[in-house]
Amino acid sequence: MKTLLKMSPVGKCVLAAAAVALSFAAAAPQAFAQDYPNRSVKIVVPFPAGGTADAVPRLISEFLSRKWGQAVVIENKTGAAGNIGAESVFNSDPDGYTLLSAPPPPLVINQSLYPKLNYDATQFVPIVILARVPNALLVNPQKVPQNTLAEFIANAKANPGKITSATQGNGTTSHLTSEMFQMMAGVKFQHVPYRGSAPALQDLVAGSVDVMFDNLGSSLALVNGGQLKLVAVATVKPMAALPKVPTIAATLPGFEATAWFGVVAPPKTPPEIVKKINADINEALKQPEIIARLDAMAAETVGGTPEQTGAYMREEVERWRKVIVAASVTLN
Repeated sequence: MKTLLKMSPVGKCVLAAAAVALSFAAAAPQAFAQDYPNRSVKIVVPFPAGGTADAVPRLISEFLSRKWGQAVVIENKTGAAGNIGAESVFNSDPDGYTLLSAPPPPLVINQSLYPKLNYDATQFVPIVILARVPNALLVNPQKVPQNTLAEFIANAKANPGKITSATQGNGTTSHLTSEMFQMMAGVKFQHVPYRGSAPALQDLVAGSVDVMFDNLGSSLALVNGGQLKLVAVATVKPMAALPKVPTIAATLPGFEATAWFGVVAPPKTPPEIVKKINADINEALKQPEIIARLDAMAAETVGGTPEQTGAYMREEVERWRKVIVAASVTLN
């Protein structure tokens, strides 16, 4: 026997309205993605203007602004090794109109370094890695007369704690690279943290500090101008653009340190928005003029899918965690 369900006209209207609402809800994310962006987009950079961490996303923002027909604004929100800017984006609306562009610290390093953060870096939605820039050992030529890495290490061993090492700040890639170098070379520096590359390089040029492990995007012009001396690069193999500059790995096997610059969105940002931003940034990274300008910063374009970006970031979390533990890196 079949049971017949009788429904009043009012009930039928309610069901019909519910069906329409569900269909609109299902279509909303896609429609939103097609309409995105219909107003200005803000990209928060958690480090000061003047360094590569600022220059790379600023270059991409110019392309996106032209493509989208909307202003793409870079906002430098500095402090606490990138944590302040990262926290502000983490708590922003997940609508694609506030993004974070950052080097490794707030995305993959600080979670292993800070006992407590006001954001969960693992919950950011990965979008893309813009570019990678190798770190390098830079010295003030007046303060460090040695010309080879072996000579420099020998001098550092003979003068423990006397060489001052500038960094972008506690827990930054330049800090961890310096710590890794000290651990592998068996030397000891005096750490002098700054708030970003620009002020650190300014004092390095002035002779207030002796050395710095920095990405070449910020410092290569100073090397070419004779204000700083490039001792060695932190790539596995010599750089094609600098074939005569030796690698640190040639003296300290296995040494490698690269700064990269990623873009992420607040937690729960719709996948359709993430895919659109990813596709448009990948298009930007293929433009000859952008590739040329990144080459001038010693930067290699990366790109890829959001899934590849997420996997790479997870690998970086583990790599830097091992350095932090092995070198007993602290915030003090």
